[in-house]
Amino acid sequence: LFAGSIGRTDLWGGSMDQIMDSLRTKLMGLPDETIVYPGHGPATTIGDERHLNPFLQVSP
Repeated sequence: LFAGSIGRTDLWGGSMDQIMDSLRTKLMGLPDETIVYPGHGPATTIGDERHLNPFLQVSP
């Protein structure tokens, strides 16, 4: 998870289904105030991403 985005799935071994499943099952259950420190880019919170990240606006 990145601020406003997600990891790339177009590289070898990437899977949009797997990344979306991981986001739903591992991260979206966390409280809104949980801080996320991506591998690069700015820190964000689960709440900000839940409301602003276009990849998380897609219905399952």
